[in-house]
Amino acid sequence: MTQGAHSFSLERGLNAWREEIDAPVAAFFSSCVHCGLCAQACPFFVETGDPKYTPIHKLEPLRLLWEQEFTLWGKLKKTVKDRIDAKLGRQSKPLITDAMLEEWEPLLYDSCSMCGRCSMVCPVGNDIHYMIRKAREGMVASGHAPEGLVAASVRAVNTGSPMGLQWKTLDVQIKHVETATGLEVPIDQQGADYLVLLSSMEIINFPEYLEAITKIFDHADVSWTLSKTCFEATNAGIQIGSKDIAATLVQRVVDAAEQLQVKNVISPECGHAYTAIRWEGPNAIKRAYPFKVYHIIEVLDQLRIDGRIKTEGKEMDRLSMHDPCNLARKSGVVQQQRSLMDLVADNFVDLKEHGEYQWCCGAGGGVSSNERAEPLKLAAFKRKKAQIEEVEPERMVTMCATCRTQLEEGLEEFNMDIPVVGLTEMIADHLVEHDVQKEVEKEKAEQS
Repeated sequence: MTQGAHSFSLERGLNAWREEIDAPVAAFFSSCVHCGLCAQACPFFVETGDPKYTPIHKLEPLRLLWEQEFTLWGKLKKTVKDRIDAKLGRQSKPLITDAMLEEWEPLLYDSCSMCGRCSMVCPVGNDIHYMIRKAREGMVASGHAPEGLVAASVRAVNTGSPMGLQWKTLDVQIKHVETATGLEVPIDQQGADYLVLLSSMEIINFPEYLEAITKIFDHADVSWTLSKTCFEATNAGIQIGSKDIAATLVQRVVDAAEQLQVKNVISPECGHAYTAIRWEGPNAIKRAYPFKVYHIIEVLDQLRIDGRIKTEGKEMDRLSMHDPCNLARKSGVVQQQRSLMDLVADNFVDLKEHGEYQWCCGAGGGVSSNERAEPLKLAAFKRKKAQIEEVEPERMVTMCATCRTQLEEGLEEFNMDIPVVGLTEMIADHLVEHDVQKEVEKEKAEQS
């Protein structure tokens, strides 16, 4: 990505695929029964009805390479074909060409958010999301990746942010937060319990998130800090499909955390940020972390359990929730956000399919950074739209900046007047004021 376009070639892409075809990939291709159930789990297929959006079909070039070079039947077919071509005096045509990869690029990037729902429903347990991730490695190496994602990846490597944000932009937001709250936002605090990561989207679109955690952590007496050298959570390397870029971005977080000697790192979910740093990160840099990684919702729920979050009043309007795919489906964080909702909501209703089986909003996996995919992204959103219409909420709640942006854009596109709010911000809005909290604790102490 940083070596220049001349370093990308079809052969590099094929070599990348050869490296990525491991035992699980081989087993998955071998065991696929072509049932089509994965199509029924994909919002891009369900809302368009186009068979080309069947998840397993998006992997056809990778499957062809696997069959020809890694199976006995494929090798025999190639040998027979080469002999026939030789007898007829014609040159054998390559199995996979640049033209084929150009045709498949929109399938692998525009019509897949890597949400993993297809993997959940596969009757033989094939992890299609896992294979899509590996297929993108070859697409990047061959030079077949969307311009928007390429640009975001270059910015992430060169500036630390896929949107090109620098510390001075965040510093402006920090000053706004400190003015609004009267609280200090800690920066580069050695030995803090938590290093907080943000996404560029939160800094630009939802600055109220930083204000919310500042209030909550002050309220709960949490030791935390931001880092000037690494504040970005989004991992563009995972999105585009480059393990080298992914490792570079993970290492920056690790370096910052180790330099500040923090005990834990808090990630939001945005651009595969959470799964990249928590689950894929140690493998990417090939060593374990000296700290633990949590999603902000996990931290807030633990504070709730420990009795360190005191709230008052509840939202009375009808609320429902969208679970981010990387948080719920891939990481099993499902009950925590509902326990937090119980603190602040009196009229909450779940979408019919939620938690691990919720429908993707359609914007993850780099789709939101891929301008070309905008019409298809909104088409896929119709599945989420139908879910929301089923329960008729007055507001939607989520805990991912990418999901929130997609929900807002989609609801506006389809003329649905339903505001979208962040759960962290909602918790902050209902915190008991310090003076009141101290009085309550004093009364309890006197009674005991």
